[in-house]
Amino acid sequence: MSWIVTGMGAVASIGDSVDEIFDSLVAGRSGLGPLRGYDREKFRAQVAYEIDDRPAPGVDVPLRATRWLEQAVAAAAADAGLGDDLSGVPVLVGTTLRELRSVELSWRDKVPFDAADLHFGTMLRRRFGAADTHTVANACSASLYTLALGTDLLELGAADTVVVAGVDTISESTYGLLDRCYPEAPDRVRPFDRARRGMLQGEGAVAVVLRRESDGPGAAGRVHARVRGVAVNCDAHHPSAPDAKNITAAVREAHERAGVRPADIDLVMLHGTGTPLNDEAESTALGAVFAGVEPSPYMTAIKSMTGHTAGASGLHSLVAAVDVMRCGTVPPTVYLDDPVEAVAGFRLVRGAAERADGPLRIAQIDSFGFGGLNAVAVVEAVRESAGEGAGS
Repeated sequence: MSWIVTGMGAVASIGDSVDEIFDSLVAGRSGLGPLRGYDREKFRAQVAYEIDDRPAPGVDVPLRATRWLEQAVAAAAADAGLGDDLSGVPVLVGTTLRELRSVELSWRDKVPFDAADLHFGTMLRRRFGAADTHTVANACSASLYTLALGTDLLELGAADTVVVAGVDTISESTYGLLDRCYPEAPDRVRPFDRARRGMLQGEGAVAVVLRRESDGPGAAGRVHARVRGVAVNCDAHHPSAPDAKNITAAVREAHERAGVRPADIDLVMLHGTGTPLNDEAESTALGAVFAGVEPSPYMTAIKSMTGHTAGASGLHSLVAAVDVMRCGTVPPTVYLDDPVEAVAGFRLVRGAAERADGPLRIAQIDSFGFGGLNAVAVVEAVRESAGEGAGS
């Protein structure tokens, strides 16, 4: 069975919509800026990939993540022709921190808000009439886990349409925690670069609408892309260090579920956090999977411009992949000036966006989280005019 994407919506530090985000990615425009939400004197790192929607520098307000989620879901639902009525549509939300920042503001600064709003389901019921909502807190691979769960619901006949989403904001406690993790404070996200210092967080939300391909696009009347397969595993290898062997297994299972070979993959949206452990594990896994494939698929890591949007990051990469396949231009991995030896054989796009030398038909999206939560999706381009797959 395959599934179609009929609606997309997103917000991040580099754009307020799917189109704005993709334009920024192609232009190599980063959302990196001076830390706006907190007292910079408390931290070594001084920058982050924040959404600039606070009322004033240093003044924070609760429920920002919920508002971004509402914006992304509304955009995806409108794009899919569903309007604001999701009363019969399951909504699955992947996240790492939920509304932890709101809890911090309430506990320390006594900023008032209704505790019922800590659950995303409250907003989803109020705005969209959604009665079947679920939050999946599976670290940084959470939104691709919701994608897997969404396809399962469709395959089992438990729903005809599903909204899958991801959202995360930066909390002061996690910013401080990560600030103590690295020998030297990161100044930017530099995936696979010898000068990388570690990961910096980003903010944002993203949502896509899924349907069974056999049922057609419904009210949308068109299809953005086809989801060929999603694989997930949880190896519990280490609290924070990924394991190359199990990432390799997840990639291979995703290919098997999608019915594709490594040579069929035209584009890899890398997890690419800019941490030595992730870069080593991901490059080792991809080196094993794509051994003998010449040239390798195009590869890029958008966290170099969005920061690590954590629970939203997998679907952020998926939405970007859809636009990359549609227009044939691959955004660069910015700040990748001196690649590590492990990626020497990879066709990494860096410096500036690159026009692909042929059609981009099938994309692989990587997403890995603390605790060994690995998720990989395979997505296929769809020609809008014919509504048919471009790769088969």
